[in-house]
Amino acid sequence: MDDDVSGLHGGMKIDVLTTFPEMFVGPLDSSIVQRARAEGKLDLSVHNLRLWTHDRHKTVDDRPFGGGAGMVLKVEPIFEAVESLSGPLTKVVLVAPTGRKFIQAVAGELSKENHLIVLCGAYEGFDQRIHDELVDEELSVGDFVLTNGALPAMMIIDAVTRLLPGVLGDDESAKDESFTTGLLEYPQYTRPAEFRGLKVPEVLLSGNHAEISKWRKERALARTRARRPDLLESGLPEDGRPGFGSKI
Repeated sequence: MDDDVSGLHGGMKIDVLTTFPEMFVGPLDSSIVQRARAEGKLDLSVHNLRLWTHDRHKTVDDRPFGGGAGMVLKVEPIFEAVESLSGPLTKVVLVAPTGRKFIQAVAGELSKENHLIVLCGAYEGFDQRIHDELVDEELSVGDFVLTNGALPAMMIIDAVTRLLPGVLGDDESAKDESFTTGLLEYPQYTRPAEFRGLKVPEVLLSGNHAEISKWRKERALARTRARRPDLLESGLPEDGRPGFGSKI
């Protein structure tokens, strides 16, 4: 068995290639991702890249030509692995700091694919021929350095999975989230209406849905201006209305 953590078929198919498959056990076995897998909406398999090596040490990396620190992931096992897993509708995604920034819009793009192969970086990265000849999309989750690409891959899988049809139960809920709409979420409150002198805004208790909607949009816009003004540089959503809402 090639570290298949799913065994399901149907819905979107995602194959992950990594040198650290054990990192994926647990995080993808709970919450929304687990439910999507159980319902057949996501067919997820995590593969150990070493299965496509042919030497007794199962070597996946080697020293860089020209010298330098660290090791580089070799072309042979990655090419063989991708070729063995690919089909006519496969999109190959490489997770690396050199990729374009992974944002909600990109998650939306990927959620429309039939089959993703996700390549997780490690060590000093990939042989450039992998970038040049094998990959359809390179993605980075941020301007910081991690030990390997397992955690970013999990983030991408989670973000994409929750956008698959039927995964959230109500597909409309995904349309009002932060970054989907262009703004951060508005403040949320629940019972009790007063706690240690801290009161819920009266408008939320009024039952006036028009005023509540207006208040939420105003708060979402104010929060975005204060915390993430960069999100406003390209303007509000196309319909001119501030978006709002976020789920965790």
